[in-house]
Amino acid sequence: MKTEPDTQLEQFREQVYQSFPRCADALLELLDALCSQTNARSVAELSLEPPFRRTYNSVYRAIDGLGTGRRAERERLRLVAGYMAQPQAQACWLFGTDSTSAPRRFARTLEDRGFVYQPNTLKGNKPVTIGHRYSVIAHLPEKAAGDPAWVVPLMVRRVTTQETEVEVALDQLAILMDDEDLPWHGELSVQVADSRYSTPHYLAAAAAYENLVTIARLRSNRTLYRQPPPVEGQRPRGHPTWYGEPFRLGDPATWQEPDEVVEVQHTSRRGRAYTIRIEAWHNMLMSGTRSAPMHRHPFTLLRIVWLDEAGQPAFKRPIWLAVSGQRRCQLAEVQIRQAYAQRYDLEHFFRFGKQQLLLTAYQTPQVQREENWWQLVQLAYLQLWLARDLVETLPRPWERYLPQADGKLASPSAVQRGFGRIVRQFGTPAVPPKPRGYSPGRARGTRLPPRERLAVVKKTA
Repeated sequence: MKTEPDTQLEQFREQVYQSFPRCADALLELLDALCSQTNARSVAELSLEPPFRRTYNSVYRAIDGLGTGRRAERERLRLVAGYMAQPQAQACWLFGTDSTSAPRRFARTLEDRGFVYQPNTLKGNKPVTIGHRYSVIAHLPEKAAGDPAWVVPLMVRRVTTQETEVEVALDQLAILMDDEDLPWHGELSVQVADSRYSTPHYLAAAAAYENLVTIARLRSNRTLYRQPPPVEGQRPRGHPTWYGEPFRLGDPATWQEPDEVVEVQHTSRRGRAYTIRIEAWHNMLMSGTRSAPMHRHPFTLLRIVWLDEAGQPAFKRPIWLAVSGQRRCQLAEVQIRQAYAQRYDLEHFFRFGKQQLLLTAYQTPQVQREENWWQLVQLAYLQLWLARDLVETLPRPWERYLPQADGKLASPSAVQRGFGRIVRQFGTPAVPPKPRGYSPGRARGTRLPPRERLAVVKKTA
């Protein structure tokens, strides 16, 4: 008798198979090969996996056949939303917004390459590389303490050199919040983001959604403002006062007593005891622009400090968070801290995608094929997410000491190791390949012109 996870995975695979406009059989087999491989170093090596019954030429034809564009993005979003469970403990839908880079330093014939951020472990080296950047919005599902870092990627889109991460994220956010067919429409939704998205342009646009609360990190050198003092009697002539006294995050002398203080006890995985002190200031303001009048969008400012057993700060810098949105008062300070802490699951998704799902391993001179590959990796990760309850956790000998080895929920790597057994058990709706003879190939003597070398786009102020 099939259980609910079995039915969900089979139904999802059938719906994905029917949504492919071309090369549906090769695409589904490529998805299965990507989900079950553990040793492939390139996209071409996926043709050696048992689920892929075709030749390596079909790998590239399948990637070309994937449908992309705004319409395909909306259809894929509605498809994934049908398998997301209604939140129970959080009482709100939690989303994460972030971007990651795709290094393509040596692809001199690839269009629209620019200078993008890439972390560097060597001190003194600039964290810059040449390539593309992709914006991702994902659902952060509820999880218990010790559960692996699963996310549900909803939209993945390339950031062109004529755009910024903030502009692309706002376009994705509009699709996420305006679609009435999505289950979170009209319900309390929370998005978490890093300091890149704490700009007035992004916060003012996000505040226009009635049911959306944005939690964004602030840099420690920002200057905020309190509310202006009330005007007594007749308002004086001239421009009205929009901002009060400055609140400099790096200068404690400009702070005032917080409106609320909450302390929570926390024990790390290594058994260390911490006290998390959360200080909140309500109705704070930040300077805006003419297109983003931030004096109309007050927010709650949070300062989070981790204290050790001696009561001293355990880390060098505190965490400053800006909580904006019309329904921000419905979230407690502890909920806000927990929601932002779950944002780091996006970093695990990027690392797993690049290390295990060959997210940045597809070397192609065409931008459209690269974008198709990123969409295909998103679908592969969703397949692993739906199969997380069908795989028995079998840790390797050197992994038995890890806390997640005793957990009930399998990690993405554990699901990938056991996905081949699931495919063999369920089967596939893809039709086996039919031999069609040998192609005549390119005519003898044909010489293709060399591809044009394109310059790297460097943004100016």
